[in-house]
Amino acid sequence: MWKKIRILCLLIVLGIVALNAYRDKNQDWNKPVFVLLHPINADGLATTQTYIQHLSERDLDGAQQYLQNYAQQFRGQPTYFYFRLGRELKQLPPKVPDQANILDVMLWSLKFRFYAWNNQQKSDGPASLTLYLNYYDPRQTRELKHSTALENGRIGSVNLFASKKQSAQNKIVLVHELLHAFGATDKYDLATGQPIFPQGYAYPEQLPRYPQAKAELMAGHIPVSATQSKMPEHLAQTLINTQTAQEVGWLKP
Repeated sequence: MWKKIRILCLLIVLGIVALNAYRDKNQDWNKPVFVLLHPINADGLATTQTYIQHLSERDLDGAQQYLQNYAQQFRGQPTYFYFRLGRELKQLPPKVPDQANILDVMLWSLKFRFYAWNNQQKSDGPASLTLYLNYYDPRQTRELKHSTALENGRIGSVNLFASKKQSAQNKIVLVHELLHAFGATDKYDLATGQPIFPQGYAYPEQLPRYPQAKAELMAGHIPVSATQSKMPEHLAQTLINTQTAQEVGWLKP
């Protein structure tokens, strides 16, 4: 009897896991998308804390409209995105290990999901996905490590600059990671950081090919030559191409 009960409990748990995995990979874009954002003082500086204290949802204006415009363009019908600032968290998400093997990445993934589960509260309200915004003072941290997001669990750890001057570029990073959480893949060479041709180019059929005028969002940089690229200054200098739209489910392959 007890053996059958244990097996039943295990099957229920597996069923829940399978259902959640299916849901994470099959977003219903007819429903609104609620994005919960938790700011974090990642470097512990007073200047970063001051920035977070003055942070508001208005600082994210433009990002929601950008996503809605492209969803409408590819789907032919609207999808609404709502960003909401949640509680400031004191603990950083677990960092992705450098030069990690597959076991290290799996362990990090489990730690990250436990971190997200541990920080969930009913007071935060419902969320389609949750992003943890790790802020750094640019006067002390000149270069940020790569952000990351998981499709399974719909969570992301996003490294940003605590500066109004960097607000526009922060939105690029945030939207990039948000789309990762819905299945979009990177379109740049992991070794060089350069956009991959043709999927990482905004206008792959352009002649002459260089310089490109915009970046494909998931490539993150504007190619100016075969070996050089530059960071876009704001979302208007990026676009979402057909491949990315297919990956997130806005367009059928």
